[in-house]
Amino acid sequence: MKPELSEAVKELIQKARIVSFSSWETTHPRAIIPLFQAADDQGRYLTDEDLQQIQTLSPQTSGFIPVARLLRDRVTEIVDEARVQVLITFPDITQPGGGLYPPGRAEACWRDFWHFLRCITYGIAGQSTDYTSPAGLNYMNMLYQELQVPLDAMVVGLENIKIASLKRIDSEQQAALAPYFDHLITQLKSFKP
Repeated sequence: MKPELSEAVKELIQKARIVSFSSWETTHPRAIIPLFQAADDQGRYLTDEDLQQIQTLSPQTSGFIPVARLLRDRVTEIVDEARVQVLITFPDITQPGGGLYPPGRAEACWRDFWHFLRCITYGIAGQSTDYTSPAGLNYMNMLYQELQVPLDAMVVGLENIKIASLKRIDSEQQAALAPYFDHLITQLKSFKP
């Protein structure tokens, strides 16, 4: 049986939307922003059709569209690799008394990893490291505090999402893509424990 979430936590979950495309309105073709927004509203990765439309409407993003597609298609193995590293770094974290116990807490953490990579792929597809919402991140920080999420483990997980993702990308593109991951890692590191 799952513990019931408080109303305050439910409200924070609704407000903890960490992506924002508002800063793109002056730098990106207006027609592509709804494609990103619809994907975020639905909590999903960009589809092949979305990526094709973005590439057509914003040819300057063409270089990284295949990377966004690759990461989307490999998300399960990327998240699995990050999870293994978290469990190696924090061997007792899923045991009674650990920060990701009971199993439902661990599942929520792995789900967050999936969503972190989803958000990063939006930045990559739009070729903008400015893809987060300060207000949404603040609510996520509050949510993590309320739920006592182990921040150190989340940061290790996000750092390993970066490692697992970049090793799947051509070496000449890795340096150009690292900032998309670093942006979210930096945001998470600034959360209050």
